[in-house]
Amino acid sequence: MTQSIYRIQYNRQLTADVWEMRLEGDTGAITAPGQFINIRLDGLFLRRPISICDWDGQGITIIYKVVGKGTAALGGMEQGQELDVLCGLGNGFDVSRCGERTLVIGGGVGVPPMYGLAKALLRAGKTPVAILGFNKKEEIFYEDRFRELGIETTVTTVDGSYGVKGFVTDALPEEYGYFCACGPLPMLKAVYNAAATSGLLSFEERMGCGFGACMGCSCRTKYGNKRICKDGPVLEKEEIIW
Repeated sequence: MTQSIYRIQYNRQLTADVWEMRLEGDTGAITAPGQFINIRLDGLFLRRPISICDWDGQGITIIYKVVGKGTAALGGMEQGQELDVLCGLGNGFDVSRCGERTLVIGGGVGVPPMYGLAKALLRAGKTPVAILGFNKKEEIFYEDRFRELGIETTVTTVDGSYGVKGFVTDALPEEYGYFCACGPLPMLKAVYNAAATSGLLSFEERMGCGFGACMGCSCRTKYGNKRICKDGPVLEKEEIIW
């Protein structure tokens, strides 16, 4: 984990309430897709954790949904502003565990880390297959970015306004070797129950410190209590206790 000042390169709106921000700064602490950053915002006591969508040697791309004061503040920021960021937090996806044909399943704001994972799988010579879930057509983002990677991509919408009608579990293919998923808890539980293979699930959780000191985001597993911010957010399917 590192603490650095990052400069906003751009902050643009993708949907009515979802934004994409590019931050220029040190990415040396990022070791795996699925990790997150923790952003300090003026006037707010707790930092705001945001998953890392993509990164390179110059900076980080994040995608966030405006749902409260913190994310609303982010949405109002402009190019050139600076942010105090803790980077390289959490335990990300272990690409070495993934099969040759791995499903990358994202729901809503669980989609962004799956993009970085898909790129990592491709670099490892593996074949990711993307399933992206949204409530309706107007909420869809990054479908084109996944397709630009040249991978099979399926989009589901709950209301049937685009793609496959239903949930991400309604689009599971018959054959795959492994899965990785990120999204709201009901989606993760549905994937857990429907998946025919082992896999990794990334949990969304409210956090205090973001690096394991306060124990505020602990959850029960077969191996005892684990902290989502430190031991997660990625956990193995077999260790999860619902």
